[in-house]
Amino acid sequence: MRELQFREALREAMTEEMRRDKNVFLMGEEVAEYNGAYKVSQGMLDEFGPERVYDTPISELGFAGLGVGAAMNGLKPIIEFMTFNFSLVAIDQIINSAAKMYAMSGGAYSVPIVFRGPTGNAGQLGATHSSNFENWFANTPGLKVIVPSNPSDAKGLLKSAIRDPDPVIFMESEVMYSDKGMVPDGEYLLPIGVADIKRKGTDVTVISFGKMMKVALEAAEEMAKLGVSCEVIDLRTVRPIDYASCVESLKKTNRVVIVEEANPLAGISSELTYHFQRHAFDYLDAPVIRVNSMDIPLSYAPTYIDVTIPNVKRTMEAIQKVLYKS
Repeated sequence: MRELQFREALREAMTEEMRRDKNVFLMGEEVAEYNGAYKVSQGMLDEFGPERVYDTPISELGFAGLGVGAAMNGLKPIIEFMTFNFSLVAIDQIINSAAKMYAMSGGAYSVPIVFRGPTGNAGQLGATHSSNFENWFANTPGLKVIVPSNPSDAKGLLKSAIRDPDPVIFMESEVMYSDKGMVPDGEYLLPIGVADIKRKGTDVTVISFGKMMKVALEAAEEMAKLGVSCEVIDLRTVRPIDYASCVESLKKTNRVVIVEEANPLAGISSELTYHFQRHAFDYLDAPVIRVNSMDIPLSYAPTYIDVTIPNVKRTMEAIQKVLYKS
C-alpha cells in the first residue's frame, strides 16, 4: 500500500490502462501541455506523446462527438471535462449518441468511452460552476455513473470504467484532488455497481457517495461520541445502484439517512427512498430522511455555501430525528 493523492490515483489508473492498451487515449481542455487543469494528467504527454494525449479547443460538443465516433470505431477515449457543468454543452453527444448507440444500432456498435471530470460545489465558483448532475446522467439508460470518494476507490473504479464496453460517466470533485489515501500496490480493479460499507454500525444506516462521504463519516464519528452506532455506506456507483447492500443494512438498523449534495427534487436520495418503501417497508422504524443541498442555485458567498450544502450539523440532526422523533 502507498499513500497517494486523489489526482495521483486517477493518473495511475489512466497511465496503466494506456500502457496496457494502445487504443486508450486522453482528450480534453488543457490535458496535455498544461498537464491538466487540476494536474491529473501531469506527465502523460511526455510519456505518450501528442498522438494519445490531446489538447482540445473550448468546444465540449465537438470533442465529445469526436470521442464517440472514435469509440464506435474501436478506440477507447477518455474525455475530460474541466467541470461537469461544461458537459451541458456536450450533453446531446452523451445522451443521444453515446448512451443510445448500442440499442439504436441493434448491437452493431458499442461505445467504450469514459467522460470524466469534477462535479458539484468547489468553493466560490458561482452557481454556473457548482451544479450536481449525477442524477441527470443516472436517469439515462445506456450510461453507467461512478462517483468515488477516495483515492483507492477512484483508481480501481476508473480502471474498470476504461475497460468497460459501455459509456461511463466518472465524476470527481475539485476539492478532493489533493486528498490523500492508501492505494494498493500492483494491478487491481473494483467492480462497477458494488457499494462499500465504510463503517459498520447497528443503530442507523447513513448512505452517501462522492465528497459527501466526508460529511457522512464525520457525522458518524460525532454520533459515536453520543453512543449512537452508524453504519455508513458509500454507494460509489449511482447507476447501477447497489440496492441489495443498502436494503441489507436497513434490515439490520431499521433507520436510514441519505446524504446527497444535489438538490432534493428527483435525486439519487429520492430513488433510494422510494426503493426502501417499496421493497423494505416493514423493516423501517422511522421515515427515511434525506439531507440535500437547499433547492436554490448555489451562492458565491462562502457563508451561504456553508448552509446551503449538506454539512455535519444537518446530518447529525437527521440521524437524531430518525432515532428519537419517529
